Amino acid sequence: MFKNKGNDNVYEQPNPNGKKIGAGIAKGVGIVVGVLIIIYILAGSIYSLKENEYAVITTFGVPKVVEESGIHMKMPYIQRLAKVPKTINGFSIGYDTTTGESMDRESFMITRDYNFVNVDFYVEYRVTDPTKYLYASENPIFILKNLTQSYIRDTIGLYDVDSVITTGKNEIQASIKEKIITRLEQEDIGIQLVNITIQDAEPPTQEVINAFKNVENAKQGKETSINKANQKRNEDIPAARALADETVKTAQAQAEERVNEAKGQTARLNELYAEYQKYPLITKQRMFYETMEEILPDMKVIIEKSDGTTQTMLPLESFTGSDTQERKEE
Repeated sequence: MFKNKGNDNVYEQPNPNGKKIGAGIAKGVGIVVGVLIIIYILAGSIYSLKENEYAVITTFGVPKVVEESGIHMKMPYIQRLAKVPKTINGFSIGYDTTTGESMDRESFMITRDYNFVNVDFYVEYRVTDPTKYLYASENPIFILKNLTQSYIRDTIGLYDVDSVITTGKNEIQASIKEKIITRLEQEDIGIQLVNITIQDAEPPTQEVINAFKNVENAKQGKETSINKANQKRNEDIPAARALADETVKTAQAQAEERVNEAKGQTARLNELYAEYQKYPLITKQRMFYETMEEILPDMKVIIEKSDGTTQTMLPLESFTGSDTQERKEE
């Protein structure tokens, strides 16, 4: 290289060391860039999978599910990775899980008897088919939530407010769950309902809440009265049965006594009739005297004979010997 300064001609020689330094820097930059590219490619090729996750690897639009946990490889840019949870997840309806505040647009409902009620639900679900979960619908959780809200309102509308708030919760939950499970099987979007629970159910105003408390107290009083009545019945029925058994046994004893008495009288009459057949006149007289003695125990019958003597017939002292003793004393 030549430079002209004034009238003097100056000659500069090129520096070979400068070219070497520039080439070295360019080579170093190239190596760094290459390493960064390799690192970037490797970073896009390696992924880790937890035990509670699915991995869906899509190659030119064809999905493949990976379930085994650990470190896995994929082709960068060609294969796409999407992770799907295996665990049970959930969402609330009618309230905010973070703040706990009620969301009236979701919880406010009308019952069969045209009363208003606020009902909060919690829905639990899990992914059963990761591929369908990702590609069968745009937003499967949104679909599940809409279906759940629809069936909740339909089912609540079939019950009166008292059942929704108190006694019918289990039946309502079971009915909604069955409807959602059936519908999800038809939709086939890769998720399954695990459970749906009524978290809270109450009237929308304080006045109605107080009224329901009074109703609930009345129901508890009713149950208490019923329990006391059942207890009294359980005590009285055995006593009444014991008294009835005693009465029946007494009646049976009296009946047996009268039957035996009647049998005895029958036997006596049979004997008397047999005696009567043998000695009718004597039997008649005997029966007459015995009857008169029974009717008039103090009456005396004296028979005067033709020779002037007398005989006492009644009472029958002569048979006992007392009359003979009296006559001797006279």
